[in-house]
Amino acid sequence: MPLADAIIAELEREGKSTARILERVPREKFAWKPHEKSMSLGQLAWHIANLPSAALRMLRDGRVEVGKARPAANPDETQDLVEVFHRNLETLKSALLETSDAALMERFSFTRDGEPLTSFPKLGMLRTVLLNHSYHHRGQLTVYLRLLDIPVPAMYGRSADESAFDR
Repeated sequence: MPLADAIIAELEREGKSTARILERVPREKFAWKPHEKSMSLGQLAWHIANLPSAALRMLRDGRVEVGKARPAANPDETQDLVEVFHRNLETLKSALLETSDAALMERFSFTRDGEPLTSFPKLGMLRTVLLNHSYHHRGQLTVYLRLLDIPVPAMYGRSADESAFDR
């Protein structure tokens, strides 16, 4: 089985939960922040929706210059977060289907002024930067929803608002 198949399977499984969370983000609250140091609700949701496209760029480029790394621009209220997320996810999955095991074992680096700060296989970048990073921000987003008194979707069984088995 190609290495990419496991990543694709996880993207498909976890993408369903991510989409359910993004569906609940109210456009009229995009500017809301739980704290002055926090990203706004819209910034956080937009970042999550665009993580698959960022991972695709990293996969292709093999490096990220940390001094130039920035989250995606803020969404406007007409952009559909779920649609953007699904489009980005499908593009990444298509690229992964064409990515060999050898390519996934090539080195990926975070650099500063062209000098590597850390380096690991591109497969590790997908786990760390895409999957783990996404889960981290997805958890933040559920807290934002809770603070706004928006029902939090179940992801791994139950939330205080619903059961995964009720869907």
